[in-house]
Amino acid sequence: MAAYVLFDTETTGNQEQDRIIQVGALIVHSKENIEIFDELCSTSVPISIEAMEVHNITPDVIENQPPYADTAFAKKVEALNQKENYLIAHNIGFDLGMLEKEGFTNHYTLIDTVRCAKHLLPDSPYHRLQYLRYSLDLYKTEGAEADKLGITIKAHDAIGDVLVMKLLLSKLVQLTQEQFPGLNPMQKMAELTQTPVMMKIFKFGKYKGRDIEEIGHEDMGYLKWMRKNLELDEDMAFTLDHYLG
Repeated sequence: MAAYVLFDTETTGNQEQDRIIQVGALIVHSKENIEIFDELCSTSVPISIEAMEVHNITPDVIENQPPYADTAFAKKVEALNQKENYLIAHNIGFDLGMLEKEGFTNHYTLIDTVRCAKHLLPDSPYHRLQYLRYSLDLYKTEGAEADKLGITIKAHDAIGDVLVMKLLLSKLVQLTQEQFPGLNPMQKMAELTQTPVMMKIFKFGKYKGRDIEEIGHEDMGYLKWMRKNLELDEDMAFTLDHYLG
């Protein structure tokens, strides 16, 4: 039976030199067999003030912790590193990139809950984990789930975010079954993870909240300017290339 590794990292920052200082994970083998990992780890890379502002992890908190490579999670994620198992995160590109900085080479099947949410909830104005936590009413059941697993939920805390992501994943499975009946939902979400999303509205800029196709007819020059001058995520780049093509 496949194992499902849901994980999240907190880091010293979001630049190339930054490293992991906390990892939270739930490894689901079955409904009754769930492993929980909530570990701090040390690094020689200083924690940026901006990162501390988000996760509240200060240098003294990790001073005597082991390096990431010596955490129980690091050993477990390597032991399960096979295609039949799933590695799952919200914006997995970032968290997988942090593991790769520690020498990890991925063989899991990947599921990105951000990308899947964009496909399955196209009308949601945002797809951030905390936004979906409230817009999908996940917060109404998270307390019971946390009590069952012995987890404390805090925003921007690795294990708390993973628990919310577990609830989100269940919702995404339900939506996948509804929108793609007859297909294995996990396999379909793995496919959606690798499929760029055609975005419907601008989420930033002078046309924030406006329909992208509509702006393409009104102000194609703006789309050209965006594509040339801004650092865009894969989905927005894909969308602009569609209309510019």
